Amino acid sequence: MLKVVVEATPILPKPSGVGLYVLNLLAALQSLQGREGFELGLTYQPSLKNWLRGNLALPEVLAHYDHIAVLPLPVRLLNVLAQLPGQPLMERLEQRFDRPDIYHGTNYAVYPCQHSQRVMNIYDLSFMRYPDYVTAVVRTYSQRIKQCLTWTDLVVTISESSKRDIVEFLGVPPERVWVTPLASRYAPDTYEKERALEPVDLGDSQSVREPTRNEYPSRNRPYILFVSTLEPRKNVVRLIQAFDRLKSQHRVDHQLLLVGQKGWQYEPIFEAIAASPWQHHIHHLDYLSDAEVAYCYAQADVFAYPSLYEGFGLPVLEAMTLGCPVVTANTSSLPEVAGEAALMVDPTSVEALAEALWQVISDRGQRQAMIIKGYQQAATFSWNRTAKSTLAAYRSLL
Repeated sequence: MLKVVVEATPILPKPSGVGLYVLNLLAALQSLQGREGFELGLTYQPSLKNWLRGNLALPEVLAHYDHIAVLPLPVRLLNVLAQLPGQPLMERLEQRFDRPDIYHGTNYAVYPCQHSQRVMNIYDLSFMRYPDYVTAVVRTYSQRIKQCLTWTDLVVTISESSKRDIVEFLGVPPERVWVTPLASRYAPDTYEKERALEPVDLGDSQSVREPTRNEYPSRNRPYILFVSTLEPRKNVVRLIQAFDRLKSQHRVDHQLLLVGQKGWQYEPIFEAIAASPWQHHIHHLDYLSDAEVAYCYAQADVFAYPSLYEGFGLPVLEAMTLGCPVVTANTSSLPEVAGEAALMVDPTSVEALAEALWQVISDRGQRQAMIIKGYQQAATFSWNRTAKSTLAAYRSLL
């Protein structure tokens, strides 16, 4: 029987980004074990902060997995020790799982196991293609990745766009890069309900809940929605400028709702809000629950996602899953995620972004047609499909 060990370390108490991918992938893989004939194991490492406190506890969402090992060293330290001559730590790790066939590193690195085939996730190369968009820490990823590639057997990525970048910037042969597209956290998948994240049922008030924050716009006022971390790559300043243009030229009644945690160099975004003549119509909500985000998607007039670069662009798929028409950028992976269901624009053009938003807001027939196309496009993605594609990647090595 195929034995697979997947690193679950990116999963945090409030998962986002890589953590959400790993959480959903593990849930889907777990549900496929019996039907697909493989055995799933997990490894988890504490953060440096928790390790210094002596806290080696698993996140609650991982407690129901049967085969899981907590590595009693933080990632930073184990990354160094794993490269010592003789690899004693890696030998012990592989013995813990009876020498698995596959060891899958899920966050831009994989340990140099001696007896297992080594699979590494690389989600995107924004830090190499657009170094000005990421922090100094993230810019160091390239050195770690290049080192890991010397012993990696297969790279897994999330879009054809990212695969092209990996081949171009890292020189990885195309046959060693496997694409496993993502899915919406709200996708109604076919696997069992013992998943970590349940699909959202819009008829269930417990699954879709209106945020209670005072900053949330009145439900009687239409709004344009953005969901993601607030950072330069997401192009939020131009979105604010496009919103200003809409308000000035067309006198729309809409507000702009920005949902997401403050990321790296978020300050210019709030400076743009403060400089806007419509600043009282722009609202920011920090981290929301899945149910609250679902409500925001479902109630928005249009979802705006003018990101300059994406490895996948998951919020686009989430919006479509929940019946919200999408305006997004025509760059990187976004066209392959959006298909023909969204309006796509040059993300550097404030005028083009404002015009596309106006098209959706002003033409209710087009808006409804986009919603239907969005449902159809979103239905082509599922975590079940992601898990099966990942299993196919593993088996390609055997």
